[in-house]
Amino acid sequence: MQLRAPVVSTVGARRIRAAAACCAAALALALPGCGGHSPALTQAPQSAPPAPAPAPVRDHTAEAAKAANAAPAAEMRALAPRAALAMPRPYHLPLPQAADRERYGQIDENGVRLVAQAPVSTFSIDVDTGSYSNMRRLLNAGRLPPADAVRVEELLNYFPYDYAQPADGRPFAVHTALAPAPWPPSNVLLRIGIKGKDIASGALPAANLVFLVDVSGSMDSPDKLPLLKSSLKLLVNKLRAQDRITLVTYAGSTRVALPPTPGSDKAAISAAIDQLVAGGSTAGASGIALAYQAAQQGYIAGGINRVLLATDGDFNVGVTDYRQLKGMVEEKRRSGVSLSTLGFGTGNYNEQLMEQLADAGDGAYSYIDNLMEGNKVLVNEVSSTLATIARDVKIQVEFNPATVREYRLIGYENRMLAREDFNNDKVDAGDIGAGHTVTALYELTLAGQPGLADPLRYQPATPTSPAPGRDGELAHVKLRYKLPAASTSQLMDVIVARQAIRPLAQGDDDFRFAAAVAGFGQALRGGKHTGSWGYAEAHALAQGARGTDRFGYRGEFLKLVDLAQSLATSKPAHAGGAVPERAAR
Repeated sequence: MQLRAPVVSTVGARRIRAAAACCAAALALALPGCGGHSPALTQAPQSAPPAPAPAPVRDHTAEAAKAANAAPAAEMRALAPRAALAMPRPYHLPLPQAADRERYGQIDENGVRLVAQAPVSTFSIDVDTGSYSNMRRLLNAGRLPPADAVRVEELLNYFPYDYAQPADGRPFAVHTALAPAPWPPSNVLLRIGIKGKDIASGALPAANLVFLVDVSGSMDSPDKLPLLKSSLKLLVNKLRAQDRITLVTYAGSTRVALPPTPGSDKAAISAAIDQLVAGGSTAGASGIALAYQAAQQGYIAGGINRVLLATDGDFNVGVTDYRQLKGMVEEKRRSGVSLSTLGFGTGNYNEQLMEQLADAGDGAYSYIDNLMEGNKVLVNEVSSTLATIARDVKIQVEFNPATVREYRLIGYENRMLAREDFNNDKVDAGDIGAGHTVTALYELTLAGQPGLADPLRYQPATPTSPAPGRDGELAHVKLRYKLPAASTSQLMDVIVARQAIRPLAQGDDDFRFAAAVAGFGQALRGGKHTGSWGYAEAHALAQGARGTDRFGYRGEFLKLVDLAQSLATSKPAHAGGAVPERAAR
């Protein structure tokens, strides 16, 4: 039997040759991308030129084959780019992320106090708002804030409330209100609201402003120095001819980048801002000293004299301990120059330092995470940011043991004072700016209601009988303050009557919205005192109390509550980064 070679059709042969050519082309394209030798190194050495080839013999069969292969060659050229695309590309590992070095002061949350044992609560007011915008920054970055980053009083005071203006010639008015608490309805919320008198920005006293700007290498980030410069330019547009602005910069060294310049010379001020460039280490303490020196040299009697420190707080040269820096600022404030802080940036942000320095400097702490916040602080609220109308404002509340069993102050943990500090005019407290609103909330358990603390065995089982004529009183609210140029305080007081309790649904929008914000802040901190009441309930309560919302702050709050709820159900706390450091107070 004679074997025959398999017969391949002309079309089949063409496909085989095209496939082989494609493989060869792909291999040729892949070899240069490999980590092996280059073509030059793989060529064999040539010791002598090759011998001349014999004269070719015309082969008609080969010519026919060449013509037949023309079409497969065209197919090969068309397929070669596809083969190149199919080759694996090199895989690059992501760069390691910098460790999260943000610092927050430790907050020991206020607990429930028995009126029978501690009937008096005393604290300083606080007008800081930085905790709110920092919380917003963290949520927008996909992270729930650490508990120590949430100061509930700063969330409350971020929002303006429609409290009535003072009508008796005093610098501010005090308002109280009562309604059931939304989390345990058996308890009652007492709201204490303060409204500073409004002063139009054009009617403010002449201002001597010294901006102390951190231009160290740590500020070389879009959310730091560039945002700071853009925010400062917003303020420049509000300056008047009688105002003066000085720019002091610090990095490895300090210098005056702009000597005292009238607010009318906006071109010179803007040009100096444009020239700010980041680089070097951070000698913050020497910068503070130079800024106060500049403020003293340009001091305006009867005017606004203020240093505004703009930084991420990452001091690393000279005095770096926040306690020493705080002591330095406390000493300098006696000169009549206050200090406010403007925080910027992420990753290495020292929030504890920024908040504590502002408290020590009789100023306000703000965190600027975007240009809208810069506009809020330096344009919309410039009067309250710069102009002080009352100093050392303290609040003391005495609860009636016959009508109130327990109480808890929500927030203000690092503003608590001793009972005797209330009447001591040498004890420093917070200041109120023009138009400022300040809100404080107490949660009360009324007498006859079950409380968290068991009754004592050796104390009376029933509440103490009230003084004659005071059985309908829940509390006596007292405030002390000093006028800006005074050294002696003045007293105000308000009686809180039980009959003032109204259903929560009948409370004004401001009361219900403040309750929602307080509940949200407590939920972010773990909800120790709010039980199962959480983000959904906070959103529902705030939604119904949005009111006019002139600047859209309350609408933004609703979005942040939704975002926090989504993050809480999808990620553990601190997801997306390292847990920030917790610093002792």
